[in-house]
Amino acid sequence: MYVSARADYALRAMLAVADVTGSPGRTGGGELVKAASLAESQQIPHSFLQGILLDLRRADLLHSHRGTDGGYALARPADEISVGDVLRAVGGTLTSVRGLPADSAGYHGVATGLRDVWLAVHGAIALVVDRTTLADLLADRVTPH
Repeated sequence: MYVSARADYALRAMLAVADVTGSPGRTGGGELVKAASLAESQQIPHSFLQGILLDLRRADLLHSHRGTDGGYALARPADEISVGDVLRAVGGTLTSVRGLPADSAGYHGVATGLRDVWLAVHGAIALVVDRTTLADLLADRVTPH
């Protein structure tokens, strides 16, 4: 699995929105996060972030509200959004072989067993990222003393 800058930025943005808009496991009381604020707080190029936010909206992970008081909020509670949801929203498949989904890999001859290896790798990654939610990551934070 390769974690692209896009995937890393998307997760950081989603965690920042989850942190501002409500405590882990529920959406907040109407607070919205502006894209410019996300870009600054997470050190993400604003123009790059715009495309990521669009993908997250299309995947129904974020809601956006227009206007001067507008911004972004989670579409579901943080405990219902997994790392896997975010990764798939911005990158498609979790694992790829030569640029194709792992389940598309086909081999013959001595390499036939490789497909099973790639599918097992995909399954192990999916198990971890689909079981880990935004709320889990926010709860695991170490708070300074």
